[in-house]
Amino acid sequence: MYNIRPPAVAGQFYPDNPLELKQMISRFINEAGIEKTEKKLKALIVPHAGYNFSGPVAAYGYKLIQENQLKQSRVFLLGPSHNFDVKKPVVCSFDYWQTPLGKILAQSQNLNLETFDEAHLGEHSLEVQLPFLQTVLKDFTISPILLNYYEKGLVLALSRLIDESGLIIVSSDLSHYRPYNQAVTIDALANKFIPQLNFEQTGKIEACGLAGILTLIKVAQNKDWQGKLLNYQNSGDTFGDKERVVGYGAYGFFE
Repeated sequence: MYNIRPPAVAGQFYPDNPLELKQMISRFINEAGIEKTEKKLKALIVPHAGYNFSGPVAAYGYKLIQENQLKQSRVFLLGPSHNFDVKKPVVCSFDYWQTPLGKILAQSQNLNLETFDEAHLGEHSLEVQLPFLQTVLKDFTISPILLNYYEKGLVLALSRLIDESGLIIVSSDLSHYRPYNQAVTIDALANKFIPQLNFEQTGKIEACGLAGILTLIKVAQNKDWQGKLLNYQNSGDTFGDKERVVGYGAYGFFE
């Protein structure tokens, strides 16, 4: 009997009907405009709100996977724990993660991290990435990691484990509940410093997934990857209400 992590936010953050879900993701990806690149995509930072809010921005990252016809075998998923203040990065013991589009094999071996299934069970930050991955990748496994604090040990582990068929995806939104113009100003710092791999200045930005972002920046420095802003919008752009918005950025990292 397999240990399966069921979907926690299907029907809330994204449609629980498979056909409706596929159509929504395909529309987002088709509408995302990206520049062709010969460089190999190795990592993404993408947002994790409800699809109506952040899906159009996340699609810029996933379209890169589709356009480059990547065939990743292992996807390392890093995101914040919103429900538990985890002091160290934690993995889970689930064999599979279920979404309306099917099951995904999970593997946490070689990471040497603590297991905390309860933190993963109700968390949306990683789950909302899975239907996108199932749309643009065929054969892959996931290594889900939740972290609220930067830890050098995870940088070393990822730098060691990431290989030709590996991909890192960091899940993070940017500033939260600011007026539209203020959010744009605040998030401009993220849009400047993340692609520059500027660890010090990125540490000062507003982002719920900052620990994962900083981890990725250090891995990118170790691997000599280059960063690029793919798209920035906030919920005022995607959903319309500009009184209190949440910022969304998509960033690519290339070998």
